[in-house]
Amino acid sequence: MLKKIKESISFIKEKVPIKPQIGIILGTGLGGLTKEINIKYSIPYTEIPNFPIPTVEGHQGKLIFGTLNGKNVVAMQGRFHFYEGYSLDEITFPIRVLKYLGIELLILSNASGGLNNDFEIGDIMIITDHINLVSNPLIGKNEPEFGPRFVDMSEAYNKKIINKATIIARHNSIKYQSGVYACVSGPTYETPAEYKYIQSLGADAVGMSTVPEVIVARHMNITCFAMSIISDLGVPGKIIEVTHNDVIDVANNVEPKMTVIIKGLIGTI
Repeated sequence: MLKKIKESISFIKEKVPIKPQIGIILGTGLGGLTKEINIKYSIPYTEIPNFPIPTVEGHQGKLIFGTLNGKNVVAMQGRFHFYEGYSLDEITFPIRVLKYLGIELLILSNASGGLNNDFEIGDIMIITDHINLVSNPLIGKNEPEFGPRFVDMSEAYNKKIINKATIIARHNSIKYQSGVYACVSGPTYETPAEYKYIQSLGADAVGMSTVPEVIVARHMNITCFAMSIISDLGVPGKIIEVTHNDVIDVANNVEPKMTVIIKGLIGTI
């Protein structure tokens, strides 16, 4: 893998002379944040050696370099999922590339199903912790250059940055929730029994991404912050049929509020 990463890095650095401080992963329906970025360079994933290609609607597949609120950033406009048939190594490969490009902070976003009775569709949930219900991307031989064999996850999501984000949200009168995010494989949405089971584990929301990326980011000592847009509800009496288009529509509607938080947060780094 190290050889493939260096091939990707070599290609990118030939095209992009700036060093990003912050990486951003834009989830389903959340690619519009790029309108706020002063874009200097844009590279389609199809051109980058060894990069996977997104197959899901709402994930465009570009690596974007520029500035946002005075900081050099690199944004992944589109991510990869286990249910697309990619291995966890392939899903998280870009995270390792971003680390070698120079990022110290990774900001992630996703759309997820709400499991907390107090949540409403369209809420923003700041992720405080996670439950991994898929396999672990660190299984297999460890590469010491990436990080230690055993990775501490007692603070997967940085508490100081979470506190900054809550202050920004309150200052801008943005309603937000905080909670635990559970990651499942997908691509099916959960049955009522599965919602009930995952809720019983202590999760406030459930989705199909983010956790493998955060695990690999922490393996490489990248600070992480993540938010979910609650696109549907998995609580008794509120479970209805959901389509991917429904999820995209909710995410698009809430995206401006999430953009305010992310932009403000970057300004404090």
